[in-house]
Amino acid sequence: MNIKPLADRVLIKPNAAEEKSAGGIILPDSAKEKPLRGKVVATGNGTKDEEMVVKEGDEVLYGKYAGTEIEFDGEKYLIMRQSDILAII
Repeated sequence: MNIKPLADRVLIKPNAAEEKSAGGIILPDSAKEKPLRGKVVATGNGTKDEEMVVKEGDEVLYGKYAGTEIEFDGEKYLIMRQSDILAII
């Protein structure tokens, strides 16, 4: 990975959104629920006040509007502060 987050930031690969509803109806992109779960791809080194608790490979839950979406090599990622992560699964 060529992206290295700084300080207490974390790079997350979101899980794919659901393609179909429970009834089998195919949903358009605008109606898909934004995933709230993803895998940590890279982490910063932390700060002097906050050490990094999450590590690469962790599966995490985060808030619905947390982070900033970025696209790198055709893949979509989220970059957010460690404090925006709600839990490690």
